[in-house]
Amino acid sequence: MAKKEDLRLQRLGTVINQTSSRQEKALVLALANVSRMLEEKFPGIRLKLETQWFLSTVVSNLRERFPEAEFHYYHERSSMRPDGGILSILDTEDKAYPILIAEKKNQGTNNLRAAEGKTKQAKGNAIERLGKNVIGFRTALMGESIFPFVCFGDGCDFEDGSTILDRVTTIAMFGKLNHEHLHNTGLKGIFDRGTFYFREKEWDEAEMTDKCYSIAEKSVFYYYSKHGEDSFVNPKNPQANHQSKLL
Repeated sequence: MAKKEDLRLQRLGTVINQTSSRQEKALVLALANVSRMLEEKFPGIRLKLETQWFLSTVVSNLRERFPEAEFHYYHERSSMRPDGGILSILDTEDKAYPILIAEKKNQGTNNLRAAEGKTKQAKGNAIERLGKNVIGFRTALMGESIFPFVCFGDGCDFEDGSTILDRVTTIAMFGKLNHEHLHNTGLKGIFDRGTFYFREKEWDEAEMTDKCYSIAEKSVFYYYSKHGEDSFVNPKNPQANHQSKLL
């Protein structure tokens, strides 16, 4: 099976319920589309998809980058597992640089309960779980001037006027929702907000592909500008770098 097809199928068996299965599948397929588009846009690019980052690895990198600060974790197997995974570009030394971290959240069943004649119930906690991952990835990418994180949220809890939207806004460091925030802003880039697309209507594969590609493409240009294109593609032998490393 081709590597691209591996990417399209590898995470389809990790879902929790039927709704999550359909929605997570759409996001995984969107990332497969993005990887194909990137390979066409940037000949010689090498990509790596990871389903999780272990906290031990993140802390090890932080200790190396910030030796003056103290970092801690408890369990070797603890990890951050975004729904869509972490897509990175590999340099010629096989070091990975994240260009897209994708999440998908659905929250709210009161529309279904109303159709069944049932009373409303308290709104869910998918957003609180999201906040944990955002803090972790935001910290892991300290030192970069971009935060290529995107979350697609849908469900009746995110309808216009819902107070839950302010929980998302808080996670986004009070940035505007449904607006791309890739590059850090503010004095010395203190606001690494990330991108949060939230609404009641379900996001489909085509929409997520378009928005994910926008972030990933700009992220590649960012690393090319920062480190030089030759750091990622060997100009003397670009074909040697062409095959993606999709794990």
